Amino acid sequence: MIAAVQQYYGATAAKRTQSWRSMVNNIQSQTVSEREILSRVNIFFNRLRFIDDIKLWGKEDYWATPLEFLGAGGGDCEDFSLAKYFTLRELGIADDKLRMVYVKALTLNQFHMVVAYYPTPAAVPYILDNLEGSIRLATERSDLAPIYSFNGQHLWLMRERGRGELAGKASRLSLWNDLRGRWDVNRLQKPRINLDR
Repeated sequence: MIAAVQQYYGATAAKRTQSWRSMVNNIQSQTVSEREILSRVNIFFNRLRFIDDIKLWGKEDYWATPLEFLGAGGGDCEDFSLAKYFTLRELGIADDKLRMVYVKALTLNQFHMVVAYYPTPAAVPYILDNLEGSIRLATERSDLAPIYSFNGQHLWLMRERGRGELAGKASRLSLWNDLRGRWDVNRLQKPRINLDR
């Protein structure tokens, strides 16, 4: 994996990927609470840079795999959220506790994606967001208006600030299907720009 990233993106990207693998291995070798896992993953990925898809990938909307995100050294909100989601899943956080939530960031007046963590099915979720370093309850994030959410299996329409109404399978999302089809080290994409310069 690290060798593939180095071949496509260079030595600095390989170091980022090695740091990611070290973080994952470190967490897996310890007895760590889910909240601590969330915090470490959120902090790790929030160090990367935000950059628009059109500038980075030459497309209006492109969901990068975690390796592409680390390789490029940055990405947009979907890339931050997806890297966190896949890493949390690898670290043993159950899929039914996680959702990627497509929201309207009200203060920015733009669409945005975050990760929601539900400690229990009826709990108010905690939000992992690249716009804000701290993990906060959704009820403390009046700046976000949820639209829809999904995880590896399901898609929900957000009728109110709760869990939403089940709207079918996540496979209804074409960008999700495309991402899952590319989640392979042999299918890395090259960004249009080099962020490590």
